[in-house]
Amino acid sequence: MAEFRPMRRHRQQLSREECERILGRCTSGVLALTGEGGYPYAVPLSYVYADGAIIFHSAVQGHKVDAIKRDNRCSFCVIEQDEIRPAEFTTYFRSVIAFGHIQILEKTDEKVQALRLLGHRYSPGDEHGLQHEIDKSLDHVMLLRLDIEHMSGKEAIELVKARNP
Repeated sequence: MAEFRPMRRHRQQLSREECERILGRCTSGVLALTGEGGYPYAVPLSYVYADGAIIFHSAVQGHKVDAIKRDNRCSFCVIEQDEIRPAEFTTYFRSVIAFGHIQILEKTDEKVQALRLLGHRYSPGDEHGLQHEIDKSLDHVMLLRLDIEHMSGKEAIELVKARNP
């Protein structure tokens, strides 16, 4: 397991529980991988946070899949708030970064469960449509799980001060 440095501005650090709430509320983030030639490769994607892991889907081939197969270490960033305050020359932000390893889900039951989690998140209440989509796409989609090793969240100092005057 890797060692992660502590946050320098610890007063602005969010608790693990708040990081998990943010991951549960948001619907998109940026996955960062080691791309070709060692260049960083960052790709925005939709996800669902469940059971301490981040679940997302992919085509079965492509840059992202090649990068994951080469090195499954990654980071994933979600920005919950980004409110520009021009008069203060700052932004009021809240974000989370998760670090971990991505696993390609191979077992059919794991893939179906992942598709169900994604379907319930993005198309709630349409069980018939979800089952049709699972039947149609199961053999043509890759399901991935980011197992989180380390997570940190941070918010603007102004938000900390507003909560704790």
